[in-house]
Formats: sequence, C-alpha cells, structure tokens
Amino acid sequence: MKNSKRMIGMVAAIGIAAGVALAGDPNKIVVDGSTTVGPIAKAFAEYYKGKHPDLNITVSESGSGNGAKSLINAACDVATMSRPMKNSEKQAAKDAGVLPIENIVAWDGIALIVHPSNAAGALTIEQIRGIYTGKISNWKELGGPDVPIVVVSRDTNSGTYETFETLVMNKEKMTDKAEYVGSSGAIRQRVMSTPAAVGYVGLAFLEGVKALKVNGIEPTPETVLDKSYPIGRPLFMYTNGRPKEGTHLFNFVNMANTPEGKKIVDATGFVSLK
Repeated sequence: MKNSKRMIGMVAAIGIAAGVALAGDPNKIVVDGSTTVGPIAKAFAEYYKGKHPDLNITVSESGSGNGAKSLINAACDVATMSRPMKNSEKQAAKDAGVLPIENIVAWDGIALIVHPSNAAGALTIEQIRGIYTGKISNWKELGGPDVPIVVVSRDTNSGTYETFETLVMNKEKMTDKAEYVGSSGAIRQRVMSTPAAVGYVGLAFLEGVKALKVNGIEPTPETVLDKSYPIGRPLFMYTNGRPKEGTHLFNFVNMANTPEGKKIVDATGFVSLK
C-alpha cells in the first residue's frame, strides 16, 4: 500500500514537472487570463516579439479565474488577472507545487458606461448598487426618460466582476435581470448599441461610450492614480516562482517597470506604474 502511494506521488510529481517544463519553454511564453489586462499583454507581446522575432508568445483571454487555473495547471507561464489571487487559488497552487508570484503591471479604474445619448452624467455608489440589485429599474428614477434600465455585467469568472462586487455591490445579489457577457469589449458593444443600457469596464474600453462620474469624480488616469476615483484597482501578471533574471519571461513580466513598458501601458488607456 505504501509503495502504491509512493508510486502515485511520483507519477503526480513527474506530471507536474512535465507540465512546468512545457509551460516553461525558454523560447515560448504562454499568457492566459483577464480580458481587461489583455490589451496590455498583447501590446507587450507585440513589442517584445519585435525585439526577439524567434520568441513565440501567445496571449489568450479566458478570464482572471481561468488564468489562475492555467497557472496552477502549468498550462501557462503568465496568468493575467484584474484582481488579486484568492486564498483558495493560492492553496490550490500550493497543493500543485506552484508558487504564484504577484507582479503589478498597471492601475485601472472601473468606469460606469452608458450610451452617448444618455442624459445621465453622474451616479453615486449607492445608486449604482441600486441599479445592479434591481432596486432602481427605470432611468426616470435617476432623472432620465421613462425607460427600463438594461443592466449589463461581466461574467462571474471575471476579475472585473469580482472587483465590482466587492467595491460597489458590497456582496449584495445582482438582479436576476442582469445580462452577463464574457468580456469588457462585449459590454462596450452592448452599451454602444443599446441607449438604455449601463455597464462597467476598465479605462481602456471607453471608446464609443459615455463614462459617468462616480461620487462626483471622473474616471481618469489622474483620479485613479491619486485614488480619488472610488473604483480603482491594480492589474496583475502572476508567474510560477520568480523568473530568473535575464530570461525572456523575466523581461516580459518586468516590462511594466521600463520606460518602454510604461509608454505602452499609457497608450492602451491604463495607468502606468510611477
């Protein structure tokens, strides 16, 4: 029995090691996770591949939760996340022999967006919570037209959803009428095409929509950086252990600390590290 358990443990260890070796190919970087951090990861990849054309970098956007799972399962080298890794995810990583290392790559604000034709200009946190719980269901309750509010949310596997749930919802249940979509881009598209809709996205997804003031503060890089905007957050790249200095993986995740990387972050619409 002991020998059987020992053999099972050895097989599991070999499987984990093989997965790490696969994900840890020095000539390949696999990135998976947040759709919010996706524009940064893609821009970093494009810039870095331009400097190192023989390097293969792939960027997938399956959501922050799936990014964490991919890192734990050794299916990626970098997990992009728009929220910190949960204690449960850290425990799962530990059980799998994975050591998640957190790298902050940018700052972001979650903006409340409406159709450009919407007369609304500002909401309080309490009003936003009222909309998303269903207590406020018509724009006329907020001084607008007599039209039902179309509530659009990120899917529950999203880091943006979980940040919104914590900072805005205060753990209150969302209305059953909320529409859930799989990406920040999908929220923007829904709001752009629907005059009565409201949604929430990161700062890089404001083109074509109207961003509302929250508690009287506009969502801008400046207000996110000075923390006056009430729905701000860091954005992350996680790796399994600290990459060896000088490797492609080390240079990739540390781009956010370089002058070139900061320019890229700012150009994507997020807030670079200072």
